[in-house]
Amino acid sequence: MVFPGRCPGCGRPGEPVCAACLRSLRRPRPAPPPPGVDRWVAAFAYEGVARELVARAKYHDRHAALAWLADRMVDAWSAAGAPAPALATWAPTAPARRRARGFDHARLLARAVARGMGVRAVPVLTRDNGGAQTDRSLADRRAGPGVAVRRPVAGRVLLVDDVATTGATLRVCAAALRAAGATEVVALTAARTPPGAFSA
Repeated sequence: MVFPGRCPGCGRPGEPVCAACLRSLRRPRPAPPPPGVDRWVAAFAYEGVARELVARAKYHDRHAALAWLADRMVDAWSAAGAPAPALATWAPTAPARRRARGFDHARLLARAVARGMGVRAVPVLTRDNGGAQTDRSLADRRAGPGVAVRRPVAGRVLLVDDVATTGATLRVCAAALRAAGATEVVALTAARTPPGAFSA
């Protein structure tokens, strides 16, 4: 159970994370972007408290966690000296998952990130009803989800997602965005797995 106002790391009062557990969050080690992605920035290593924060945002519709993660993502983007995008979009959740949860966490995250950067968040991609990446075998996860383009884009497009594990979702979405007209695809995730666990 997740209790309102409780830190996901220690259970003490703290929303979305207490000061002590905040100090335990680590920046991710450098990792190359997946094919088709020109630059990739992540706010945190996908471990410990960061993993729990992502889970709160993803599965429990915790808006405080979403807003907090979005702010940290914008901070990480700025600290990396990454270029401003023309627009932001997101790696969409499968329709069945979105209906079951009642929201698309990636959309909410991208909209908050876009506000922080002063750009538009535009729904560019759609996703088929294949199973969630976390439910699939490693080989299937590396193949990536089925995505399609809803509208054309132009210029540098920022692709937002909560976490990258194999990198396949970023790769597949980047290919679709390039087919839609993006001249550059840059990615921003709340967290990513260590380089040893990453494979495009």
